[in-house]
Amino acid sequence: MHLYSDSFQPGQPIPAEFAMGTPDGFGGNRNPQLAWDDVPDGTRSFALLCIDPDAPTVPETVGRKDLQIPLEQPRGDFVHWAVADIPASVRAIAAGSCSDGISARGKHDPAGPAGARQGLNDYTGWFAGDADMGGDYFGYDGPYPPFNDLRVHRYFFRLFALDVDRLDLPARFTAADVLRASQGHVLAEAALHGTYTLNPDLAGA
Repeated sequence: MHLYSDSFQPGQPIPAEFAMGTPDGFGGNRNPQLAWDDVPDGTRSFALLCIDPDAPTVPETVGRKDLQIPLEQPRGDFVHWAVADIPASVRAIAAGSCSDGISARGKHDPAGPAGARQGLNDYTGWFAGDADMGGDYFGYDGPYPPFNDLRVHRYFFRLFALDVDRLDLPARFTAADVLRASQGHVLAEAALHGTYTLNPDLAGA
């Protein structure tokens, strides 16, 4: 199975229109275009995840002008998108069709492929307790890495071809729920990643 995008090239920077954050504030926050082919026989649905594995793990270092987050700081996953039950007939998701702009407090019923379900992304936890932005962030919300991070963040889009029509998931599911429910049902996986940074010292990286 092959996953590709007209919105960015493999391993290359993701344009700001697909990011939640830019050097000047909020970005376009549109989902990128994705398409796939060479789907295995027996595929009955797809699941899609977008995960940044380069998120800092020391919150006190984020967004500070007096220091840069070192490359060697331990990193964790930050989920930007979790979609389940994409119909087997679907072969593409158009740019901006699932997210277009910032939704304060999160998108409660995001658009997407008919029949698909979209889970919570990790902005739900990041903005928890924020009076203006706190809420349930369903669907896609794009990159917004710390401007003081010395690491260029990578954003991995992972597509799974599954042998079931519908995964066993709670109503408020996460990427971790998708991975658990997919075990034993994955016929093929394809991945694509782009990069993004807001550190002015890494501009163009």
